[in-house]
Order: sequence, then structure tokens, then C-alpha cells
Amino acid sequence: MTMRIAILGAGPSGLAQLRAFESARRAGAQVPEIVCFEKQSDLGGMWNYTWRTGLDAYGEPVHGSMYRYLWSNGPKEALEFADYSFEEHFGRPIASYPPRAVLRDYIMGRIEKSGVRDQIRFNMAVQWVDYSEETERFTVTVRDLKKDELLAEEFDRVIVATGHFSTPNAPFFEGVDRFPGRVLHAHDFRDACEFADKDLLLVGSSYSAEDIGTQCYKYGAKSVTFSYRSAATGYDWPAAFEEKPLLQRVEGNTAHFIDGSSKDVDAIVLCTGYQHHFPFLPDALTLRTRNRLYPGDLYKGVFWIDNPKLIYLGMQDQYYTFNMFDAQAWYARDVILGRIALPTTAAMRADSEAWLAREEACRNADDDIDFQTAYVRDLLDATDYPDFNVEAVADLFKQWKHDKKDDILGYRNCSYRSVLTGTLAPPHHTPWMEAMDDSLEAFLADSVVEEPQRRIA
Repeated sequence: MTMRIAILGAGPSGLAQLRAFESARRAGAQVPEIVCFEKQSDLGGMWNYTWRTGLDAYGEPVHGSMYRYLWSNGPKEALEFADYSFEEHFGRPIASYPPRAVLRDYIMGRIEKSGVRDQIRFNMAVQWVDYSEETERFTVTVRDLKKDELLAEEFDRVIVATGHFSTPNAPFFEGVDRFPGRVLHAHDFRDACEFADKDLLLVGSSYSAEDIGTQCYKYGAKSVTFSYRSAATGYDWPAAFEEKPLLQRVEGNTAHFIDGSSKDVDAIVLCTGYQHHFPFLPDALTLRTRNRLYPGDLYKGVFWIDNPKLIYLGMQDQYYTFNMFDAQAWYARDVILGRIALPTTAAMRADSEAWLAREEACRNADDDIDFQTAYVRDLLDATDYPDFNVEAVADLFKQWKHDKKDDILGYRNCSYRSVLTGTLAPPHHTPWMEAMDDSLEAFLADSVVEEPQRRIA
């Protein structure tokens, strides 16, 4: 009987797994039957934009957190697929910080080249996954959203590639329920123009807060205040920005902070992160972890130790993205194909604990980057994934950190050299703070498409 594999999700991680098996098939290997279930109507996962928040057209929780005017907050050179450069896709070098539509086009191009779309069943929401100790198989129950029908099929392996940036972590603050202005989580943020001429409070100080704050300032917010839990960002912000310690309570339009200071604000955005959330899995199969570089209970950050037939992809806090998902997918593929043998349960747990201890010894961002670099290298060295200089990518990440520190509003104007082609990215035709059109067409144009309209306090 042919082995059957279910992939849950057709975002970057699920697509990486599809490409991994297709690569083996094209090289002459016998591969399992693969079915990928995707809740959305198209592939791309988080890189699909939707105006919807809350529930989608079928009553399912909206997966995407993407918003208009989102540009990459890291250099594209750090996430290139090892076998598919940006130059190959676009036919020429492009600037280092593209907007969402450009990155999605790149992802789609790689998939179309791989020819795996016919293995994806769209508009299929996974409802439940059960494992039988007797048959040693999984039963995956999905809802066909268009037909409103439940379907159940059996599989030998299940690969969870649903991501972990779709279920908000939304803490409560005293008085926020009576705040007269707009309150939302970053998951539901869609358009910076909504906050033009407003005093905006962002609770959180990580990447989403930085990006939403700078986007809103770019499109006319009067002021932006960050409320941090542990430490301020340390960036040299313009006068319209302010950093405060953690929000304590809200009274009317006034936000009060734990240091006794206060600020009148018009809107509050909770940039407080996301939960790992798997409502379709029983307790015995559910990964429980905070957002960290190495989740526990997973061998190689991938295999559920208590039942390695269950595989998780992309569950780490991430510096590396597309290329790390590929590394994980190739490793998972080779275990499934019998090319790599898993050790005993005790050995897997010992290996996981060693990586966890190594992560906990990290003291700064450079340590974190080096840790994840070593992790990706460990996976790459075990498979036939096209080799690329992952250590050079680590240097890119470190340079990116320095560039952000030097100019938090201007770092997207920097250029980096592709690890794959050696080409130095050209500067974008428009400085990022003046590039108001985030469309693919405007980005790829030879010059400014339209005069920017800025309203900066």
C-alpha cells in the first residue's frame, strides 16, 4: 500500500515540503501520495492579503495578518531559496527590501516552477486529527468550505505547516474595555491610513510594533508611542515617537504606564505576539511552547518526539524563513523516505534538550543568529538540499541589525549582496519613507510612478 502524507497548510512551510518531495521525485525516487489541505482559496499562507478580519466568508477564523503597505523588514538576500534566486525570478537584480506583493510573486514563481499546485486542495479547513495506536495511522477530518461537508481520510504521516502567526495573544489592561477609540490586535491591522492625524499607542516593542509604528508615521500619524514590557528598543526615533514602560491602565483617552507617566491617545494596537494554537489536534499531539528559537518536544525542531510520524514545520521564532523551512522540509522528507534513520526516543529527547540548553545560553541578537545558523547548517548537512553559504547569511542578519540601529526609518534604503549570485542589490528608485505605492508594478518600475503624498507631524 502506498504511503499517504497529509500536509496541513499551503503557506511557505507546507510549500517547502511539497517542493522537497517533488525534488526527490524528479531525481527518480518513489515518493508517497501527498495531499495538502489549505483553508484559503490560494496558496501563500500569511503572504496573502485580505481585507477581512475576525471571520472569513465561511465563518472560519481569518488566517492572515498581512496589511497594506507592508514591506519586508529584513533583506531579501537573507531569505532566498538556494535553487531559485530573485534574479532568476525577476530577470534582473532588484532592491533589497521589497513590499509584500513582490515577495509573494517570488514565492508563487518558485511554486509554479515546481509544479505542485495539483497536490493542494483549497478551501479545506482541518477540523480534527486523530491517531490510532492500533492501525498506526492518522485520520484527518476536514471541512470542504464550499460544499459545507465534512470529509475524513487516513494518512501514514501528518505534517503540521499551519504557522504560528494567526492566533493573537491579546492581554487585558484595566479600562481598555471602556476606551472610546479604536482597539485592535496587530493581527487585525490592515491600513496605516486609518490612523492619519491620530495619536497612536502600540503595546509591544518587537518587529510588529516597529513596523506598524513606522508605517503609521509614514502615512500621517500625529504621534506613535511604544509601550514595552522588558526594555525599550534603543533606536534613535524622531520626535513624533516616544517609548514608555508597560501600560498599566486606561482611563478615557488617557493611557497610564507603570512608571506613573501618561499619554492621551486616539487608538491602541496590541502588538503582543501570537499563540501556538492547534485546535484540530488532541492533547497527546499538541505542541505547547512560547515563541522561541528551539521549541521543546521536537527532534531537530521538526519531529514530535513521542510520535515522530507527526511533523511540525516552521514553529520556531525566526531569523531564517524560506530557506530554513526548506532545510526542515528536506530533512523531514529524507526521514520519511528512509534515507535518514531516527534515533531512539531517549536519544531524540537528549538531542532536543542539548539544543534547548544551547539556546538558553544565548545572550544577545548575534548569539541568537549564530544559534539559528548552526541549526540550519545541521539540517542542511544531512540532505541533498542545494548548498548555500548559510554563514554568509548570518553576516547579512548581523549587518541588518546594525543598519536598523543606525537608522530605524532609513535602513530599508540599504543594499546587500546576494549570497547566491554575488550581485549587489541596486537602490530602490524611491527612498522608503517616500515610497507610498507598495504595488509590484510601482516597485519594479524604473522610476517613481506617482508623486508621494506625505503628511508627517
